[in-house]
Amino acid sequence: MVAAHETMLRELLEGAKQYRVPLYQRTYSWTEPQLVRLWGDIRKLADERVEDPDLTHFIGSLVLAPSPTNGPAGVSEFLVVDGQQRLTTLSILLCALRDHRAQHEDPGHRDRIDQEYLINKWKPTHRLKVVPTQADRPAYEACLDATPQAGGSDRVGAAYRFFVAQLAAADDPEDPLDIQRLEDAVISGMALVSVVAQAGDNVYRIFESLNNTGLKLTQADLLRNYLFMRLPNRGEEVYRSLWFPLQQQLDSGELEQLFWLDLVHRDPGVKQTDTYTGQQKRLNGLNTEAEIEAEVRRFCRLGALLRIILHPEEEDDPEVRRRLARLNAWDTTTVYPLLLHLLDSREQGTATSEQVASAMRYVESFFVRRLVIGRATANINRILLRVVTDMRTDLPVDEALRAYLSVGRKYYATDASVREAVRSIPFYLNGRASQRKLVLRWLEESYASKEPVAPDLLTIEHVMPQSPTTEWRRTLSEDLQGEETFAEVHEALVHTLGNLTLTGYNAELSNSSFLVKRAQLGKSGISLNGEIAAQKRWGRPEIYARADALAERIIAHWPGPTAEAGNRSEVPWDVMNKALAALPAGSWTAYGDVAALIGSHPVPVGTRLANHPAPNAHRVLQAEGTVSPSFRWVDPVRTDNPCDLLHAEGIEFDRYGRASQAQRFGVEELAQLAGLPQQDVSRKFLRPRSRRRDELDDRFVEQLTDLQDARVVAGTLGVIEAWVKLGGRALYGSAGETSCLLMARGKDHELGNIWPAAIYPSGKFEIVYQYMSTRTPFDDIALREAFRQRLNELPGVRIAAAKLALRPGFPLEVLADAKAREALIAHLDWFYRLAARPGT
Repeated sequence: MVAAHETMLRELLEGAKQYRVPLYQRTYSWTEPQLVRLWGDIRKLADERVEDPDLTHFIGSLVLAPSPTNGPAGVSEFLVVDGQQRLTTLSILLCALRDHRAQHEDPGHRDRIDQEYLINKWKPTHRLKVVPTQADRPAYEACLDATPQAGGSDRVGAAYRFFVAQLAAADDPEDPLDIQRLEDAVISGMALVSVVAQAGDNVYRIFESLNNTGLKLTQADLLRNYLFMRLPNRGEEVYRSLWFPLQQQLDSGELEQLFWLDLVHRDPGVKQTDTYTGQQKRLNGLNTEAEIEAEVRRFCRLGALLRIILHPEEEDDPEVRRRLARLNAWDTTTVYPLLLHLLDSREQGTATSEQVASAMRYVESFFVRRLVIGRATANINRILLRVVTDMRTDLPVDEALRAYLSVGRKYYATDASVREAVRSIPFYLNGRASQRKLVLRWLEESYASKEPVAPDLLTIEHVMPQSPTTEWRRTLSEDLQGEETFAEVHEALVHTLGNLTLTGYNAELSNSSFLVKRAQLGKSGISLNGEIAAQKRWGRPEIYARADALAERIIAHWPGPTAEAGNRSEVPWDVMNKALAALPAGSWTAYGDVAALIGSHPVPVGTRLANHPAPNAHRVLQAEGTVSPSFRWVDPVRTDNPCDLLHAEGIEFDRYGRASQAQRFGVEELAQLAGLPQQDVSRKFLRPRSRRRDELDDRFVEQLTDLQDARVVAGTLGVIEAWVKLGGRALYGSAGETSCLLMARGKDHELGNIWPAAIYPSGKFEIVYQYMSTRTPFDDIALREAFRQRLNELPGVRIAAAKLALRPGFPLEVLADAKAREALIAHLDWFYRLAARPGT
């Protein structure tokens, strides 16, 4: 049973009382926004109480529990179960009020406020009326005693300085009672509901019910609270010697991660959201304070290891340090349970540093080889979270790890798979952009070049460009065989590893001819580029030769699985099926597009679709948009014409029976449908276009001028300037090709940011339906459809309805026409007025 009643700060603090914040509470955490709000309420209340002295302002609840050490006489001691932030803040404010009034009015205010509200003068063992957590106590006592350390850089000190400044600003020399009114408002006007638990109540259950919503306290906070509730006698010492040092090593989020990692070692299926309940269930089986203290001690030991994982530079062994740093750069937190296990094994003496470093090298190899074969994310979380519980214990940790990763469908790619995939898999469309760049960086490092290269300044460059010029088309056409088309071969090669490199000259190179690129790459200090610069031309044979060389370097640098893995070579048909299943009605794709997606060839793709069930196989056509002569339904009973079905689904055919190219999904759009990770350009916004010269502004214009003719440049810049006049902004991306994004709303808008299009100097005006679909008001598909229909009125623009969830576009050449440009600006105006309307 609990008793609740409304009270004022005066009633709480007068008399011989002490309010102790338990160790299980979080430290003082109020910052300026909360302080400003409280001070505003106090100022307003003080002014209003001039007319109505009984007026109060409710500031929340205070949950208290009588201390088990309370006796029949002496100081009434309470534990502050909830509300310590308010109580501590008001006490800090009283210190500031005391100091201000003692300095500017009468020194007697110091003793008066101290004895009434801040200290128990005649009870030295219970001197403080409010006792903060152990971590906050020195800063609070500095304010209480007005020492030179009062108002330090910690949060308690910051609150004291805030109130000192506010009181100085509020003190009107012409009004002798203004500070008195503020004190009265604080002491007699701040109303709280005091909830006091009775003897026998489970105080922790009260606290837990108030805070176990995930809104007020993290799961790490709740677990700390639980642990120290279980340490009524040893709490102070355990907190000082163990927990406080742990909190200094890891922040709240990292602590929560530590407790989750500890559970994963026992149950790989436990969710991070269940960390507190899982640990509580485990700890409920412990009976004594000694057992709880041992658990805290164990957490401290594991916390020190997690600290090394998060900060590899603190590791002593150079090879372990290097491997940890590389895995950190890969940025996959699900490897942490394994890393913690490896470091803990070394700590316990069951593994050496050499074995730990070797195991980490196998993990890195596992990641890189999976990315190379296009399987970067397949079941990765499940595989990594189960490794500690499932790998063998009778082998050294590195051998056990390699053996575990080598069996089953874990996609630890064999040497044969690497050799095949490097030639064919669209490396640039797989994994995260940061991981792709890392692999190229690590390949560069494998040359052990003596010339330093600044990795942060490098970007990935397509040697054969994504938007080929006539010269590039001529070169590649020399390599065509049989009935191959340029588009098919270009799609099959352009994103493969053999055609990619690192450069700091991405913008300058872009669509340049190979002669220009070769000269520029020849000046580079990057070994990867020297090999390319040594070639006389750049076509399919050269790309294949480089792919083969890189494959051998990958095999030599990153060890593969054990012999038990076999020499298998797998085509990711499941990726194809996923993309085809998501291919919407009213759209089609080509055999070459599918082949480029999965690193195969159009012929085996056709054979697969003819002999194995696959979703929407009838939507896969020849490059020119016709049904393949060898097409047949897998179901032998079916005899209907696929063209009739496609027409019924919304495909438009010309008089020659060719499907509309506007309704075709290319390899990059298929990659989106297959769920391959996509870069979110909204995270790369940098600076807005302005009238002053700006590095990104200049870079965009330079790239546009280099790649487009004068009419297209003038038309594109005209659209951007018109957009700014409408009230929008132009923001620029940070990739090698500097994109321009037409922003209708920024992140500070009540509805968040939104933009209709991104402009790429290489020649694309991209409509970002993918991002619009999650932002008001264009999360309404009817509005996106209306925008599509408007854009399709422009000459040369044809956006298929099936692409309303993707990022289709049209050539910048459209903007060279004055009438088309004016019409586009009118459509952008329509978009802007809908998007910028408050509360749309």
